[in-house]
Amino acid sequence: MSTLPVEHVAVQQGQPMMTAQPVLFQGAYGMQIPPIQSAPGGYMYGYPGSPGVQMMPSMPMGALGPAPGGEQVLNVQKEVAAVADAPEENKGHVAFAEVGYKDIFKQFVMLGWTAFGGPAAHIGLFQKVFIEQLNWTSSSLFMELFALGQCLPGPTSTQVSFALGIIKKGVGGGLLSGILFQYPGLLMMALIGYGADAVDWQNDYILGVSSAFGAVGVALVAGAAYALSVKTCPDRETRLLNAIAAIVAYMYSAAWIFPLLIFLGGCVTFVRDRNAPVKEAPGKEGIQQLGLNKVAGGCLLIVWITILIVCIALRETGAVPYEGSGRALWWFESFYRTGSIIFGGGQVVLPLLIEEVVKYETVCVDRLVGEPACVRTPDYELHGWDSPKVNSWMSEAQFLAGLGIAQAMPGPLFNIAAYLGALTASRAGMNAVAGVAACWFGMFGPGIMVVFGTLPFWGEFRKWPLYRRALPGMNAAAVGLVVAATFSLYDKVRTTSPFPDTAVAIGIIGFVAVEIFKAPAPAAIVLGGCLGAIGVAARVRWVGDA
Repeated sequence: MSTLPVEHVAVQQGQPMMTAQPVLFQGAYGMQIPPIQSAPGGYMYGYPGSPGVQMMPSMPMGALGPAPGGEQVLNVQKEVAAVADAPEENKGHVAFAEVGYKDIFKQFVMLGWTAFGGPAAHIGLFQKVFIEQLNWTSSSLFMELFALGQCLPGPTSTQVSFALGIIKKGVGGGLLSGILFQYPGLLMMALIGYGADAVDWQNDYILGVSSAFGAVGVALVAGAAYALSVKTCPDRETRLLNAIAAIVAYMYSAAWIFPLLIFLGGCVTFVRDRNAPVKEAPGKEGIQQLGLNKVAGGCLLIVWITILIVCIALRETGAVPYEGSGRALWWFESFYRTGSIIFGGGQVVLPLLIEEVVKYETVCVDRLVGEPACVRTPDYELHGWDSPKVNSWMSEAQFLAGLGIAQAMPGPLFNIAAYLGALTASRAGMNAVAGVAACWFGMFGPGIMVVFGTLPFWGEFRKWPLYRRALPGMNAAAVGLVVAATFSLYDKVRTTSPFPDTAVAIGIIGFVAVEIFKAPAPAAIVLGGCLGAIGVAARVRWVGDA
């Protein structure tokens, strides 16, 4: 695909930009716009979800004149020069929205109740709402925030929710957007954990509706994966990076895989573009502020590490025994340590969490032939719950029930910490609120402190030539993780649903509603839940039915 400067793009008066052959449109200040679709007469340019780009507002449709081959060519050289004299924050092809606390509240107060589907679906929802519909910032900057979240410890979608508020209204905006996004799932999971022993999690309607929510969540992920891939992968190398990252991330889910893929993707494009001119440093791209200053950000990162070291020392040295109110420190330490070493999203944290709350012993049984068979068995199955040898905080079944519920709830999967905290405290005879506070703040605290502490430095290093050269590869690899999540979540929907075929059909309906008919994502999720309830009532393709 060749690269054309803006003055060579063929257009028709009042129509989206279009060329006979696919090219990479090179606009002012290094802005690049790839073709998003083929259309009658040529290729249309713009961003997924938009009808096409008709130049930036400060570059009106200029004088049209004939060009070789007879096509109409837009002469915008004077307009390009005019934009060069504009304020830095106005450079680009669009004017980004000025956002206040009221706007943040209005958008996130509903998202917290409708953001189903897990971290990848949340990223897709943010992309559709805040980039395509509300124009809070550029798609490229949003992808930078997403890639940054993937490289920091903690829940990625949670960190992006805080970051969107931070770049608009600083610390207050970040706290407002993040809290509104988390609290519905926190409240529901805490209440469910408190009454977990009395709930029938195998109820058909609970299974069916949660499966339908998951199916529509996968549809949102699929739409986001396509839209983001088109935007961030304009050339052969970035498309290949996207595919490789998707394949590796699908096959391997170790915590270190995600940041490693993003780092390697950045290395590839850095080497490829090492001799190419560096694009000019980006403008503000909708950034109104970055929250803390560098000194406060650095201090916050030091506080994060200090808390981690102190809590581990108090527990490991036995200074605070596991009895009475000291149990809360053990719970906090377990979840804070886990939240400090996890990269990516909720699915990555689950294997570590079950090892924290359920303790196993290895039991070997002699066989007639061959070596003894050894299995890891929960300690309560070996000794009984009343034995002093039992260190488990709950049973495997209770943990897995909470996992299923958390995946059906809105907001981050990390909200399972509220369920585990309430259940653990209740079983220990302590106030459930203390358990929820210890586990939830322990799980979310590291990621939140890290994103607030890192953004002031990110505002500077995102302008470095090394970072600018690496950014295309980092973004391509980050979006590859979303592509992998599409297939992983599809597998989970089919294998866990009581009506797999019906769930997939509901997912298709959700995809069509959002991508074709442009229905709001929350409305599609509600529609999916209603269809799920109907499917349960009618027993449509129910597993086990004749």
